[in-house]
Amino acid sequence: MTPDAGIRPSPDALLTQAAREGRGRLKVFLGAAPGVGKTWAMLDDAHRKRAEGVDVVAALIETHGRSETQAKLAGLPQLPRKPVIHKGRALTELDLDGLLARKPALALIDELAHTNADDSRHEKRWQDVEEVLAAGIDVYTTLNIQHIETLNETVARITGVRVRETVPDGALEMADEIELIDLPPDELVDRLKQGKVYPADQAPARWDRSSSRAT
Repeated sequence: MTPDAGIRPSPDALLTQAAREGRGRLKVFLGAAPGVGKTWAMLDDAHRKRAEGVDVVAALIETHGRSETQAKLAGLPQLPRKPVIHKGRALTELDLDGLLARKPALALIDELAHTNADDSRHEKRWQDVEEVLAAGIDVYTTLNIQHIETLNETVARITGVRVRETVPDGALEMADEIELIDLPPDELVDRLKQGKVYPADQAPARWDRSSSRAT
């Protein structure tokens, strides 16, 4: 046996590496719970990349009316959203074709578990991300642990809250890097009470429901 035989890549590893050549890299900002600051962390990282000269585009950011997030978005080029009609309502979605045509080095695409409006090319946003990566564009995205398919039941049992939108575990296998974003419980409760996670009139009800089985 030669000295380096023990660390030589396997044929499967070499095939995987070859398949990823020319593919964009994916970083997932994984939130331990809603409101811990995963989108803010993603934007903060994106500003650093832009300062280094990377061509960054905010392809779709969900601020949910949070002033902190909106302020953090300032200074980053934004891709116009695509207007759509979903069940009689005027909404906006990621302009996938516009993003592919723009082809930045790095695209920010919030909320990986999002379900797209009817008549979109893909049913789920993670499938949009898959196409963007295949085009050679790096992607930053966000996801909460409760939206991971195999953890959905466990989180619902602990918190008493079940989310309907999930991503298959295989979608996370696309990730080249995962950064866990979390906050101490007291800080998260303060953010909820201040209306920084949900609108102020919804926060108490949502918190009571989510904490009722955790105590």
